[in-house]
Amino acid sequence: MIADSFQHQFGSNQNMRVFRAPGRVNLIGEHTDYNLGFVLPIALDLACFVAADDSEDGYLRVYSEEKRQLRSWPVADLAQLAPARDWTDYVIGVAQELIRMGYPIQPKRLLVRSSVPEGSGLSSSAALEVSAALALLGGREIAPLTVAELCQRAETGFVGLPCGIMDQYISVFGRKNAALKIDCRSLKNEVVDLPENIDIIAVNTMIKHELSNSSYRERTQECAAAVDAIRRLDPAVSSLRDVTVALLNLATPSTPQLIARRARHVITENERVGLFVTASHHQDLERMGQLMVASHVSLQHDYQVSSLELDFLVDTAVDIDGVLGARMTGGGFGGCTVNLLRRGAGERFRREISKAYEARFGLIPQTFDCLPSQGAGEVKNVESIPSGAALPS
Repeated sequence: MIADSFQHQFGSNQNMRVFRAPGRVNLIGEHTDYNLGFVLPIALDLACFVAADDSEDGYLRVYSEEKRQLRSWPVADLAQLAPARDWTDYVIGVAQELIRMGYPIQPKRLLVRSSVPEGSGLSSSAALEVSAALALLGGREIAPLTVAELCQRAETGFVGLPCGIMDQYISVFGRKNAALKIDCRSLKNEVVDLPENIDIIAVNTMIKHELSNSSYRERTQECAAAVDAIRRLDPAVSSLRDVTVALLNLATPSTPQLIARRARHVITENERVGLFVTASHHQDLERMGQLMVASHVSLQHDYQVSSLELDFLVDTAVDIDGVLGARMTGGGFGGCTVNLLRRGAGERFRREISKAYEARFGLIPQTFDCLPSQGAGEVKNVESIPSGAALPS
């Protein structure tokens, strides 16, 4: 139990409280959030849990079960800390944002337990950020959207990743048994009920990606360059969210080919999100699957953020009986695919995809049932908290 682990690490757990924030899988709408477009994620039952208790020694102490590392800092020094370039940056970045907003950090002991596999593209970082924010707040009132926004700022400003708000937003606002269509400009959402006769399974390539590397930054710069080029034709354009395919076609002759391809992915991906939602409303499973595959092809060729392993998993999945569609999910360059299946096809799918992947790459992929779950909050029944390891099927 997490209470026993907390007591073992810190000596007591008398006033311990536990806060949970889920990871996510994005069904469709990839690399559109930082272009102020549309995304369609679900929150997962895979989550990060932070157990917290007040302390009187003037320190913030944080223990990671996964890393088996304890870190501590005087709370008086938190606002001046520089990034350490490790897992603690997500906690310290959040702490600094809270301090700037007028929420002083009290001396605390935190224990971090996560079932979201790191580097998988299922947003372990946002789950840590949001759960840490709630733990550091300790029940002080704050608007849910403010939590998502401050956690995004922690990642962009302190960790240094120029990400959009999708991961933190769905971790806060996730809905059980539903996806959220998020407008990343207005920050409003639409609850999208999914068909009951489907299963969603993520498959982990076991190749960890580092989103803070140069490739991710290049994509954000390329998108900005596309906006600048298109704005010469239409000064009203402020992001790729404002651009239609027709306008892009007009701008393409005077736009570098690579930049135009990056823009084409984002523009068509925004359209696919809307089409996917419509197909879901109409229970059109085949169309939902087709749109996922089209998304992957666009990410593979126009946005170029896929990998050999991801492409293999998608190509193999769509030939397995019962699979409706598949695509990479997350930032890319490794991580997971998300697969849409007819209900009941999961056992065969897991067996065949694992066998094929091991034969090709010598690795056994983890598979995860993706159950749309509720967003972040305090956990009242701490006995229900799973062990710290990621929980593959």
